[in-house]
Amino acid sequence: MMNVERESRRRFLRDFFLVGFSGIIAALSALMTGCRCAVEAPRLSFPAIDAKEGRSSAAGAVFEPAYLKLHKSGELKRRGEELWRSMEECRLCPRECGAKRLKDERGFCQASVQLEVASYQPHFGEERPLVGGGGSGAIFFTNCSLRCVFCINWEISQKGEGKAVSIEELAGMMLYLQKIGCHNINVVTPTHYPAHILLALDIAAAKGLRLPVVYNTCGWEQPEILAKFDGVVDIYLPDFKYAHAEMASKFSSGASTYPELTKKAILEMHRQVGVAKPAKDGLMYRGLMIRHLVMPNGVAGTKEVVEWIAAHLPKDTYVNIMSQYRPMYKAFEYPEISRRLTREEYADTVRWAKEAGLTNLDVQGWSF
Repeated sequence: MMNVERESRRRFLRDFFLVGFSGIIAALSALMTGCRCAVEAPRLSFPAIDAKEGRSSAAGAVFEPAYLKLHKSGELKRRGEELWRSMEECRLCPRECGAKRLKDERGFCQASVQLEVASYQPHFGEERPLVGGGGSGAIFFTNCSLRCVFCINWEISQKGEGKAVSIEELAGMMLYLQKIGCHNINVVTPTHYPAHILLALDIAAAKGLRLPVVYNTCGWEQPEILAKFDGVVDIYLPDFKYAHAEMASKFSSGASTYPELTKKAILEMHRQVGVAKPAKDGLMYRGLMIRHLVMPNGVAGTKEVVEWIAAHLPKDTYVNIMSQYRPMYKAFEYPEISRRLTREEYADTVRWAKEAGLTNLDVQGWSF
């Protein structure tokens, strides 16, 4: 027992020096600028993980995650296996590229059947109700189906930076993040790995995982795939990037169906988990939290986005109006998005959201 505790302390100290300092810097930056998400993912080495070490956190004593009932009935594993078979000719994301991933063929997203993870750690750059004092337990998956030209984490999403891991190792990561005090398991860019996630959750639940699951997505999802997560995900955290198909196509690799499918996906997410409201401890345990990144020159169609949310969802839907756009990756090749946001552009967004009747806005910057 002493060896296990000593190893646990050693891992914690190593992780503190690897990710704690970057997390502190991110948190201080968030306090100074009002930015609480879209922080670049740290690149880490992978500590050795013993999945058997997982134990319930304090939150687990008073909170029962949605997936626990499905695990006990065997339904969680059954859904994971069903999604696994879907990779024979992959239709998991709206690209529907048909890649034979089970034969190790890579899809448009560049993912094969092999799970790849870029990093996992307590993350302090997310929304405050997700971060708390222990951080959000973020697992950053490699590759992405959307492939935006301005992606802040393009080395992970498009260059393929990451490490091959097994489903058992993914389950171990979840248990490890719970053990060191994270408040949730935050699967970042999960769209191309739904089977792996469900199967890992099933393993982790059997070994004591009791944290809420955050499905952190670009928003461009197949509603029928999201239906497989009904009763699994506790918190949905989608982007709503674009109001217009031509902008989505231009800046996200031909994703012209983005506005149409993202609206359907968000409605399905809301049907499953409802409005997100923090508990008495200030943490979020269930609900829909929408992010909208305001972009220069009206590229995102922000006014239409907030008006759609106000017209189709409850007025107290949690909406994070994000101000931190900066040109990254290939953005300088496109004059419309080659500069940062102006103060006026962000102020207009806040005004439009309030005029639309939205009452639960996460507004960045003290002056707003």
